[in-house]
Amino acid sequence: MSSTVISPQPGPAAGSSDVPRSYRVVTYGCQMNVHDSERISGLLEEAGYVPSPDDDADLVVFNTCAVRENADNRLYGNLGHIRPVKDARPGMQIAVGGCMAQKDRDVIVDRAPWVDVVFGTHNVGSLPVLLERARIEQAAQVEIKEALEAFPSDLPTRRDSAYAAWVSISVGCNNTCTFCIVPALRGKAADRSPDDILAEIRALVAEGVQEITLLGQNVNAYGTGWNPDRARDRGAFAKLLRSCGEIEGLERVRFTSPHPKDFTDDVIEAMAQTPNVMPQLHMPLQSGSDQVLRAMRRSYRSERYLGILDRVRQAMPHAAITTDIIVGFPGETEEDFQATLDVVEQARFSAAFTFQYSIRPGTPAATMEDQIPKEVVTERYQRLVALVNEIAWQENRQLIGQEVEVLIADGEGRKDAERNRISGRARDNRLVHLSLAEGEQPPRPGDIGTAVITSAAPHHLMADGGLTSVRRTRGGDAWQARREAPAAPSVGLGMPTIGQPPAAPPAPACG
Repeated sequence: MSSTVISPQPGPAAGSSDVPRSYRVVTYGCQMNVHDSERISGLLEEAGYVPSPDDDADLVVFNTCAVRENADNRLYGNLGHIRPVKDARPGMQIAVGGCMAQKDRDVIVDRAPWVDVVFGTHNVGSLPVLLERARIEQAAQVEIKEALEAFPSDLPTRRDSAYAAWVSISVGCNNTCTFCIVPALRGKAADRSPDDILAEIRALVAEGVQEITLLGQNVNAYGTGWNPDRARDRGAFAKLLRSCGEIEGLERVRFTSPHPKDFTDDVIEAMAQTPNVMPQLHMPLQSGSDQVLRAMRRSYRSERYLGILDRVRQAMPHAAITTDIIVGFPGETEEDFQATLDVVEQARFSAAFTFQYSIRPGTPAATMEDQIPKEVVTERYQRLVALVNEIAWQENRQLIGQEVEVLIADGEGRKDAERNRISGRARDNRLVHLSLAEGEQPPRPGDIGTAVITSAAPHHLMADGGLTSVRRTRGGDAWQARREAPAAPSVGLGMPTIGQPPAAPPAPACG
Protein backbone atom coordinates (compact mmCIF):
# COMPACT_ATOMS: atom_id res chain seq x y z
CA MET A 1 0.00 0.00 0.00
CA SER A 2 1.56 3.29 -1.04
CA SER A 3 1.21 6.36 1.12
CA THR A 4 0.23 9.85 0.05
CA VAL A 5 3.33 12.02 -0.15
CA ILE A 6 3.23 15.78 0.20
CA SER A 7 5.80 18.54 -0.09
CA PRO A 8 6.12 20.14 3.35
CA GLN A 9 6.08 23.89 3.78
CA PRO A 10 9.24 25.17 5.45
CA GLY A 11 8.76 26.49 8.96
CA PRO A 12 10.01 29.91 10.05
CA ALA A 13 13.40 28.43 10.94
CA ALA A 14 13.98 27.48 7.32
CA GLY A 15 14.20 31.11 6.33
CA SER A 16 12.21 31.24 3.08
CA SER A 17 9.88 29.19 0.93
CA ASP A 18 12.85 28.23 -1.26
CA VAL A 19 14.74 26.56 1.60
CA PRO A 20 13.76 22.94 2.25
CA ARG A 21 13.25 21.74 5.78
CA SER A 22 15.99 19.58 7.31
CA TYR A 23 15.54 16.33 9.22
CA ARG A 24 17.46 13.99 11.49
CA VAL A 25 16.54 10.41 12.42
CA VAL A 26 17.72 8.95 15.71
CA THR A 27 17.43 5.16 15.96
CA TYR A 28 17.34 2.88 18.98
CA GLY A 29 17.23 -0.89 18.86
CA CYS A 30 17.48 -3.79 16.46
CA GLN A 31 18.14 -4.25 12.77
CA MET A 32 14.44 -3.94 11.98
CA ASN A 33 14.46 -0.46 13.50
CA VAL A 34 17.55 0.48 11.50
CA HIS A 35 15.80 -0.66 8.34
CA ASP A 36 12.66 1.29 9.29
CA SER A 37 14.83 4.39 9.78
CA GLU A 38 16.18 4.04 6.26
CA ARG A 39 12.57 4.03 5.06
CA ILE A 40 11.66 7.02 7.22
CA SER A 41 14.55 8.92 5.66
CA GLY A 42 13.46 7.89 2.17
CA LEU A 43 9.91 9.04 2.82
CA LEU A 44 11.05 12.39 4.17
CA GLU A 45 13.41 13.05 1.28
CA GLU A 46 10.68 12.15 -1.21
CA ALA A 47 8.52 14.70 0.62
CA GLY A 48 11.16 17.41 0.15
CA TYR A 49 13.20 17.28 3.36
CA VAL A 50 17.00 17.25 3.35
CA PRO A 51 19.15 15.31 5.84
CA SER A 52 21.06 17.10 8.57
CA PRO A 53 23.47 15.89 11.27
CA ASP A 54 22.45 18.71 13.61
CA ASP A 55 20.40 18.36 16.77
CA ASP A 56 18.45 21.48 15.81
CA ALA A 57 17.23 20.17 12.45
CA ASP A 58 13.75 21.36 11.49
CA LEU A 59 12.50 17.84 12.18
CA VAL A 60 13.89 15.24 14.59
CA VAL A 61 12.43 11.73 14.43
CA PHE A 62 13.02 9.29 17.28
CA ASN A 63 12.60 5.71 16.04
CA THR A 64 12.27 3.81 19.29
CA CYS A 65 12.78 0.38 20.82
CA ALA A 66 10.79 -1.12 23.70
CA VAL A 67 12.86 -4.22 24.43
CA ARG A 68 14.87 -2.90 27.36
CA GLU A 69 13.63 -1.88 30.79
CA ASN A 70 15.09 1.61 30.51
CA ALA A 71 13.59 2.30 27.06
CA ASP A 72 11.04 4.67 28.59
CA ASN A 73 13.69 6.62 30.50
CA ARG A 74 15.86 6.93 27.41
CA LEU A 75 13.04 8.25 25.26
CA TYR A 76 11.52 10.68 27.73
CA GLY A 77 14.93 11.82 28.94
CA ASN A 78 15.96 12.72 25.42
CA LEU A 79 12.64 14.33 24.64
CA GLY A 80 13.27 16.50 27.68
CA HIS A 81 16.76 17.38 26.47
CA ILE A 82 15.48 18.44 23.06
CA ARG A 83 12.60 20.57 24.36
CA PRO A 84 14.71 23.75 24.88
CA VAL A 85 15.98 23.41 21.30
CA LYS A 86 12.42 23.29 19.99
CA ASP A 87 11.35 26.19 22.22
CA ALA A 88 14.11 28.29 20.65
CA ARG A 89 13.17 27.29 17.09
CA PRO A 90 9.55 28.04 16.15
CA GLY A 91 8.45 25.69 13.41
CA MET A 92 10.64 22.78 14.54
CA GLN A 93 8.83 19.44 14.77
CA ILE A 94 9.46 16.26 16.77
CA ALA A 95 8.10 12.84 15.83
CA VAL A 96 8.23 9.58 17.77
CA GLY A 97 7.79 6.23 16.04
CA GLY A 98 8.69 2.58 16.48
CA CYS A 99 7.96 0.05 19.20
CA MET A 100 7.76 2.49 22.11
CA ALA A 101 5.27 4.59 20.16
CA GLN A 102 3.21 1.49 19.39
CA LYS A 103 3.23 0.59 23.10
CA ASP A 104 2.68 3.98 24.74
CA ARG A 105 0.40 5.65 22.17
CA ASP A 106 -1.24 8.69 23.83
CA VAL A 107 1.05 8.44 26.86
CA ILE A 108 3.88 10.04 24.87
CA VAL A 109 1.93 13.22 24.17
CA ASP A 110 0.67 13.33 27.77
CA ARG A 111 4.21 13.17 29.14
CA ALA A 112 5.84 15.24 26.38
CA PRO A 113 3.17 17.57 24.91
CA TRP A 114 5.80 19.26 22.73
CA VAL A 115 5.89 16.14 20.50
CA ASP A 116 4.10 16.81 17.20
CA VAL A 117 3.59 13.31 15.79
CA VAL A 118 3.37 9.78 17.22
CA PHE A 119 3.22 6.90 14.72
CA GLY A 120 3.48 3.15 15.17
CA THR A 121 5.35 0.23 13.68
CA HIS A 122 2.57 -0.52 11.19
CA ASN A 123 2.16 2.90 9.55
CA VAL A 124 5.63 4.29 8.90
CA GLY A 125 4.39 5.51 5.52
CA SER A 126 1.96 7.93 7.20
CA LEU A 127 4.68 10.13 8.68
CA PRO A 128 4.85 12.90 6.01
CA VAL A 129 1.06 13.33 6.06
CA LEU A 130 0.94 13.41 9.86
CA LEU A 131 3.68 16.03 9.99
CA GLU A 132 1.83 18.27 7.57
CA ARG A 133 -1.43 17.80 9.45
CA ALA A 134 0.28 18.70 12.74
CA ARG A 135 1.72 21.84 11.13
CA ILE A 136 -1.62 22.97 9.74
CA GLU A 137 -3.74 22.13 12.78
CA GLN A 138 -1.06 23.17 15.31
CA ALA A 139 -1.92 20.06 17.31
CA ALA A 140 -0.23 16.75 18.01
CA GLN A 141 -1.17 13.89 15.67
CA VAL A 142 -1.27 10.35 17.05
CA GLU A 143 -1.89 7.52 14.60
CA ILE A 144 -1.29 3.91 15.63
CA LYS A 145 -2.45 1.14 13.31
CA GLU A 146 -3.05 -2.39 14.54
CA ALA A 147 -2.19 -4.00 11.21
CA LEU A 148 0.66 -3.51 8.76
CA GLU A 149 0.02 -0.96 6.01
CA ALA A 150 3.09 -1.70 3.88
CA PHE A 151 6.22 -3.78 4.21
CA PRO A 152 9.21 -1.58 5.07
CA SER A 153 10.89 -2.56 1.83
CA ASP A 154 7.89 -1.35 -0.20
CA LEU A 155 8.51 2.25 0.91
CA PRO A 156 11.02 4.76 -0.45
CA THR A 157 14.46 4.47 1.10
CA ARG A 158 17.63 6.31 1.83
CA ARG A 159 20.06 3.48 2.57
CA ASP A 160 22.99 4.12 4.83
CA SER A 161 25.35 1.98 2.71
CA ALA A 162 26.03 2.00 -1.03
CA TYR A 163 27.26 -1.60 -1.14
CA ALA A 164 25.26 -3.47 1.55
CA ALA A 165 21.55 -3.49 2.29
CA TRP A 166 18.84 -4.93 4.52
CA VAL A 167 15.96 -6.65 2.73
CA SER A 168 12.86 -7.31 4.79
CA ILE A 169 11.28 -10.70 4.05
CA SER A 170 8.77 -10.75 6.90
CA VAL A 171 7.51 -8.68 9.81
CA GLY A 172 5.91 -9.68 13.06
CA CYS A 173 6.24 -12.88 15.04
CA ASN A 174 3.99 -15.81 15.96
CA ASN A 175 6.09 -16.96 18.93
CA THR A 176 5.02 -16.35 22.52
CA CYS A 177 8.33 -15.99 24.37
CA THR A 178 7.49 -14.82 27.88
CA PHE A 179 10.28 -12.20 27.98
CA CYS A 180 9.51 -10.54 24.63
CA ILE A 181 7.14 -7.69 23.89
CA VAL A 182 7.86 -7.62 20.14
CA PRO A 183 4.87 -9.74 18.97
CA ALA A 184 2.51 -7.36 20.75
CA LEU A 185 4.11 -4.39 19.00
CA ARG A 186 4.98 -5.79 15.56
CA GLY A 187 1.97 -8.09 15.25
CA LYS A 188 1.54 -11.55 13.78
CA ALA A 189 3.99 -12.77 11.18
CA ALA A 190 3.38 -11.62 7.63
CA ASP A 191 5.59 -12.57 4.69
CA ARG A 192 6.43 -10.84 1.45
CA SER A 193 6.16 -12.86 -1.71
CA PRO A 194 9.41 -14.36 -3.05
CA ASP A 195 8.92 -12.46 -6.30
CA ASP A 196 8.82 -9.11 -4.48
CA ILE A 197 11.86 -9.97 -2.40
CA LEU A 198 13.95 -11.13 -5.35
CA ALA A 199 12.87 -8.15 -7.45
CA GLU A 200 14.09 -5.80 -4.72
CA ILE A 201 17.39 -7.64 -4.44
CA ARG A 202 17.95 -7.49 -8.21
CA ALA A 203 17.20 -3.76 -8.18
CA LEU A 204 19.68 -3.25 -5.34
CA VAL A 205 22.38 -5.23 -7.15
CA ALA A 206 21.81 -3.08 -10.23
CA GLU A 207 22.56 -0.05 -8.05
CA GLY A 208 25.86 -1.53 -6.84
CA VAL A 209 24.79 -3.42 -3.70
CA GLN A 210 26.77 -6.64 -3.38
CA GLU A 211 25.83 -7.82 0.13
CA ILE A 212 22.29 -8.22 1.38
CA THR A 213 20.94 -9.34 4.74
CA LEU A 214 17.51 -10.98 4.74
CA LEU A 215 15.70 -9.53 7.71
CA GLY A 216 12.81 -10.63 9.88
CA GLN A 217 11.84 -11.32 13.47
CA ASN A 218 12.01 -15.04 12.64
CA VAL A 219 13.39 -15.43 9.14
CA ASN A 220 13.40 -19.20 8.94
CA ALA A 221 9.65 -19.33 9.65
CA TYR A 222 9.28 -17.62 6.28
CA GLY A 223 6.56 -19.32 4.26
CA THR A 224 4.23 -19.88 7.24
CA GLY A 225 2.95 -16.30 7.30
CA TRP A 226 1.38 -16.16 3.86
CA ASN A 227 -2.06 -14.71 3.32
CA PRO A 228 -4.84 -17.24 4.06
CA ASP A 229 -5.25 -18.04 0.36
CA ARG A 230 -1.60 -19.01 0.05
CA ALA A 231 -0.41 -22.53 0.76
CA ARG A 232 1.93 -23.02 3.71
CA ASP A 233 5.45 -23.80 2.55
CA ARG A 234 7.89 -24.91 5.25
CA GLY A 235 10.71 -25.08 2.71
CA ALA A 236 10.24 -21.51 1.49
CA PHE A 237 13.24 -20.04 3.29
CA ALA A 238 15.69 -22.59 1.90
CA LYS A 239 14.26 -21.99 -1.57
CA LEU A 240 14.70 -18.24 -1.10
CA LEU A 241 18.36 -18.69 -0.16
CA ARG A 242 18.95 -20.80 -3.27
CA SER A 243 17.19 -18.20 -5.43
CA CYS A 244 19.53 -15.54 -4.05
CA GLY A 245 22.39 -17.69 -5.28
CA GLU A 246 21.15 -17.28 -8.85
CA ILE A 247 21.35 -13.47 -8.85
CA GLU A 248 24.39 -12.37 -10.83
CA GLY A 249 26.46 -9.75 -9.07
CA LEU A 250 25.18 -10.60 -5.59
CA GLU A 251 28.33 -11.63 -3.75
CA ARG A 252 27.25 -12.07 -0.13
CA VAL A 253 23.97 -13.15 1.46
CA ARG A 254 23.30 -13.19 5.21
CA PHE A 255 20.14 -13.47 7.30
CA THR A 256 18.95 -12.62 10.80
CA SER A 257 17.46 -13.83 13.04
CA PRO A 258 16.40 -17.47 12.84
CA HIS A 259 14.69 -19.45 15.61
CA PRO A 260 15.98 -22.89 16.61
CA LYS A 261 12.48 -24.41 16.57
CA ASP A 262 12.08 -23.62 12.87
CA PHE A 263 15.65 -24.33 11.77
CA THR A 264 15.59 -27.28 9.39
CA ASP A 265 18.20 -29.32 7.55
CA ASP A 266 17.11 -27.99 4.14
CA VAL A 267 18.27 -24.54 5.28
CA ILE A 268 21.66 -25.97 6.27
CA GLU A 269 21.94 -27.66 2.86
CA ALA A 270 20.99 -24.44 1.08
CA MET A 271 23.60 -22.49 3.05
CA ALA A 272 26.33 -25.00 2.31
CA GLN A 273 25.46 -25.42 -1.37
CA THR A 274 24.84 -21.77 -2.31
CA PRO A 275 28.24 -20.07 -2.81
CA ASN A 276 27.11 -16.52 -2.02
CA VAL A 277 25.36 -17.49 1.24
CA MET A 278 27.99 -16.74 3.85
CA PRO A 279 29.36 -19.33 6.34
CA GLN A 280 27.88 -17.45 9.27
CA LEU A 281 24.89 -18.10 11.49
CA HIS A 282 23.35 -16.02 14.25
CA MET A 283 21.28 -18.48 16.31
CA PRO A 284 19.71 -17.12 19.54
CA LEU A 285 20.19 -19.47 22.49
CA GLN A 286 18.76 -17.27 25.29
CA SER A 287 19.52 -19.92 27.94
CA GLY A 288 21.30 -23.25 28.19
CA SER A 289 18.96 -24.48 30.92
CA ASP A 290 16.03 -26.58 29.75
CA GLN A 291 14.06 -25.45 32.77
CA VAL A 292 14.58 -21.79 31.91
CA LEU A 293 13.88 -22.40 28.22
CA ARG A 294 10.57 -23.96 29.26
CA ALA A 295 9.74 -20.91 31.40
CA MET A 296 10.68 -18.68 28.49
CA ARG A 297 8.36 -20.68 26.20
CA ARG A 298 11.26 -21.43 23.90
CA SER A 299 10.10 -24.60 22.15
CA TYR A 300 13.50 -26.32 21.94
CA ARG A 301 15.95 -27.65 24.48
CA SER A 302 19.72 -27.45 24.74
CA GLU A 303 20.26 -30.86 23.12
CA ARG A 304 18.32 -29.85 20.01
CA TYR A 305 20.13 -26.51 19.89
CA LEU A 306 23.58 -28.11 20.04
CA GLY A 307 22.48 -30.68 17.47
CA ILE A 308 21.69 -27.90 15.00
CA LEU A 309 25.15 -26.41 15.52
CA ASP A 310 26.75 -29.82 14.98
CA ARG A 311 24.93 -30.25 11.65
CA VAL A 312 25.84 -26.73 10.56
CA ARG A 313 29.51 -27.38 11.25
CA GLN A 314 29.41 -30.75 9.51
CA ALA A 315 28.16 -28.99 6.39
CA MET A 316 30.32 -25.84 6.85
CA PRO A 317 33.32 -26.66 9.07
CA HIS A 318 34.53 -23.07 9.19
CA ALA A 319 31.18 -21.41 9.90
CA ALA A 320 31.18 -18.71 12.57
CA ILE A 321 28.20 -18.99 14.91
CA THR A 322 26.99 -16.15 17.12
CA THR A 323 24.10 -15.99 19.58
CA ASP A 324 21.96 -14.05 22.05
CA ILE A 325 21.91 -15.00 25.75
CA ILE A 326 19.80 -13.61 28.59
CA VAL A 327 21.13 -13.83 32.15
CA GLY A 328 18.94 -13.69 35.24
CA PHE A 329 15.57 -14.74 33.86
CA PRO A 330 13.03 -15.14 36.72
CA GLY A 331 13.63 -18.37 38.61
CA GLU A 332 17.11 -18.96 37.15
CA THR A 333 19.16 -20.87 39.72
CA GLU A 334 22.93 -21.17 39.89
CA GLU A 335 22.49 -24.65 38.43
CA ASP A 336 20.49 -23.19 35.53
CA PHE A 337 23.17 -20.58 34.94
CA GLN A 338 25.87 -23.24 34.99
CA ALA A 339 23.92 -25.09 32.29
CA THR A 340 24.17 -21.96 30.15
CA LEU A 341 27.93 -21.83 30.71
CA ASP A 342 28.15 -25.50 29.75
CA VAL A 343 26.31 -24.92 26.46
CA VAL A 344 28.52 -21.91 25.70
CA GLU A 345 31.58 -24.11 26.24
CA GLN A 346 30.23 -26.72 23.84
CA ALA A 347 28.91 -24.29 21.24
CA ARG A 348 32.19 -22.38 20.78
CA PHE A 349 30.51 -19.15 19.72
CA SER A 350 32.62 -16.65 17.80
CA ALA A 351 30.65 -13.91 19.59
CA ALA A 352 27.59 -13.55 21.77
CA PHE A 353 25.24 -10.67 22.50
CA THR A 354 24.72 -11.02 26.23
CA PHE A 355 21.95 -9.28 28.17
CA GLN A 356 20.89 -8.94 31.77
CA TYR A 357 17.20 -9.75 32.03
CA SER A 358 15.03 -6.69 32.54
CA ILE A 359 11.30 -6.53 33.21
CA ARG A 360 9.17 -5.47 30.27
CA PRO A 361 5.66 -4.48 31.36
CA GLY A 362 3.08 -6.37 29.36
CA THR A 363 5.09 -9.58 29.09
CA PRO A 364 4.28 -12.75 31.09
CA ALA A 365 7.75 -12.81 32.61
CA ALA A 366 7.20 -9.39 34.18
CA THR A 367 4.81 -10.88 36.75
CA MET A 368 6.65 -14.14 37.38
CA GLU A 369 7.77 -14.97 40.89
CA ASP A 370 11.45 -15.38 41.81
CA GLN A 371 12.77 -12.26 40.08
CA ILE A 372 16.54 -12.45 40.49
CA PRO A 373 18.28 -9.77 42.58
CA LYS A 374 20.24 -7.27 40.51
CA GLU A 375 23.55 -8.03 42.18
CA VAL A 376 23.17 -11.75 41.40
CA VAL A 377 22.31 -11.04 37.77
CA THR A 378 25.29 -8.72 37.41
CA GLU A 379 27.73 -11.23 38.89
CA ARG A 380 26.48 -14.00 36.60
CA TYR A 381 26.60 -11.67 33.63
CA GLN A 382 30.23 -10.85 34.29
CA ARG A 383 31.12 -14.54 34.45
CA LEU A 384 29.29 -15.21 31.19
CA VAL A 385 30.97 -12.32 29.37
CA ALA A 386 34.39 -13.49 30.55
CA LEU A 387 33.75 -17.00 29.24
CA VAL A 388 32.31 -15.80 25.92
CA ASN A 389 35.30 -13.52 25.36
CA GLU A 390 37.80 -16.25 26.20
CA ILE A 391 36.19 -18.72 23.80
CA ALA A 392 35.90 -16.10 21.05
CA TRP A 393 39.58 -15.27 21.51
CA GLN A 394 40.53 -18.94 21.29
CA GLU A 395 38.46 -19.36 18.13
CA ASN A 396 39.93 -16.22 16.55
CA ARG A 397 43.50 -17.26 17.30
CA GLN A 398 42.97 -20.38 15.20
CA LEU A 399 42.73 -18.12 12.15
CA ILE A 400 46.24 -16.67 12.56
CA GLY A 401 48.21 -17.41 9.41
CA GLN A 402 45.11 -17.98 7.28
CA GLU A 403 44.16 -15.83 4.32
CA VAL A 404 40.66 -14.35 4.46
CA GLU A 405 38.48 -12.44 2.02
CA VAL A 406 37.51 -9.01 3.36
CA LEU A 407 34.76 -6.69 2.19
CA ILE A 408 36.17 -3.25 2.98
CA ALA A 409 33.66 -1.33 5.08
CA ASP A 410 32.89 2.29 5.86
CA GLY A 411 32.78 3.12 9.56
CA GLU A 412 33.59 -0.33 11.00
CA GLY A 413 36.91 0.74 12.51
CA ARG A 414 36.45 3.70 14.84
CA LYS A 415 40.21 4.11 15.31
CA ASP A 416 41.23 3.46 11.70
CA ALA A 417 42.35 7.00 10.89
CA GLU A 418 44.61 7.39 13.93
CA ARG A 419 46.10 3.90 13.47
CA ASN A 420 46.57 4.12 9.68
CA ARG A 421 44.44 1.11 8.88
CA ILE A 422 41.21 0.06 7.19
CA SER A 423 38.56 -2.39 8.37
CA GLY A 424 36.05 -4.78 6.90
CA ARG A 425 34.19 -8.03 7.31
CA ALA A 426 35.41 -11.51 6.45
CA ARG A 427 33.00 -13.92 4.79
CA ASP A 428 32.11 -15.33 8.22
CA ASN A 429 31.36 -11.75 9.37
CA ARG A 430 34.36 -11.43 11.67
CA LEU A 431 35.68 -7.90 11.89
CA VAL A 432 39.16 -7.55 10.36
CA HIS A 433 41.49 -4.55 10.83
CA LEU A 434 44.16 -4.19 8.15
CA SER A 435 47.28 -2.05 8.56
CA LEU A 436 48.34 0.21 5.70
CA ALA A 437 51.90 1.03 4.72
CA GLU A 438 52.95 4.65 5.08
CA GLY A 439 51.48 6.57 2.15
CA GLU A 440 49.56 3.53 0.84
CA GLN A 441 46.29 4.43 -0.89
CA PRO A 442 43.46 2.55 0.86
CA PRO A 443 40.92 0.66 -1.20
CA ARG A 444 37.38 1.99 -1.34
CA PRO A 445 34.62 0.74 0.96
CA GLY A 446 32.79 -1.87 -1.05
CA ASP A 447 35.94 -3.23 -2.69
CA ILE A 448 37.02 -6.77 -1.79
CA GLY A 449 40.51 -7.84 -0.82
CA THR A 450 42.40 -10.70 0.74
CA ALA A 451 44.67 -10.57 3.77
CA VAL A 452 46.64 -12.90 6.02
CA ILE A 453 45.63 -12.79 9.69
CA THR A 454 48.60 -12.00 11.94
CA SER A 455 46.97 -11.62 15.37
CA ALA A 456 43.61 -11.86 17.09
CA ALA A 457 41.54 -10.40 19.90
CA PRO A 458 38.16 -11.52 21.25
CA HIS A 459 36.21 -9.17 19.00
CA HIS A 460 38.39 -8.72 15.92
CA LEU A 461 41.23 -10.02 13.77
CA MET A 462 44.35 -8.13 12.69
CA ALA A 463 46.22 -8.28 9.38
CA ASP A 464 49.37 -6.26 10.02
CA GLY A 465 50.68 -7.09 6.56
CA GLY A 466 47.79 -5.27 4.94
CA LEU A 467 45.97 -6.54 1.88
CA THR A 468 47.62 -9.14 -0.34
CA SER A 469 45.21 -8.38 -3.19
CA VAL A 470 42.36 -5.99 -3.96
CA ARG A 471 39.47 -6.34 -6.38
CA ARG A 472 37.62 -3.19 -7.36
CA THR A 473 33.89 -3.81 -7.35
CA ARG A 474 30.64 -2.21 -8.44
CA GLY A 475 29.96 -1.74 -4.75
CA GLY A 476 33.11 0.35 -4.49
CA ASP A 477 32.02 2.27 -7.58
CA ALA A 478 28.65 2.96 -5.91
CA TRP A 479 30.37 4.16 -2.73
CA GLN A 480 32.64 6.46 -4.74
CA ALA A 481 29.73 7.86 -6.74
CA ARG A 482 27.85 8.63 -3.55
CA ARG A 483 30.92 10.25 -2.02
CA GLU A 484 31.43 12.47 -5.06
CA ALA A 485 27.77 13.52 -5.08
CA PRO A 486 26.66 16.52 -2.98
CA ALA A 487 27.15 15.67 0.69
CA ALA A 488 24.24 13.99 2.44
CA PRO A 489 24.76 12.87 6.06
CA SER A 490 23.81 9.33 6.90
CA VAL A 491 20.98 8.24 9.17
CA GLY A 492 21.95 8.63 12.80
CA LEU A 493 22.03 5.23 14.50
CA GLY A 494 22.51 6.15 18.12
CA MET A 495 21.41 8.32 20.96
CA PRO A 496 20.96 12.06 20.44
CA THR A 497 23.80 14.32 21.46
CA ILE A 498 21.70 16.88 23.32
CA GLY A 499 23.12 16.35 26.79
CA GLN A 500 22.17 12.71 26.72
CA PRO A 501 23.43 9.88 28.92
CA PRO A 502 25.79 7.35 27.32
CA ALA A 503 24.28 5.17 24.59
CA ALA A 504 22.85 1.84 25.66
CA PRO A 505 24.06 -1.34 23.96
CA PRO A 506 21.99 -2.66 21.06
CA ALA A 507 18.74 -4.43 21.77
CA PRO A 508 18.81 -8.20 21.40
CA ALA A 509 17.77 -9.58 18.08
CA CYS A 510 14.42 -11.32 18.03
CA GLY A 511 14.44 -15.04 17.52
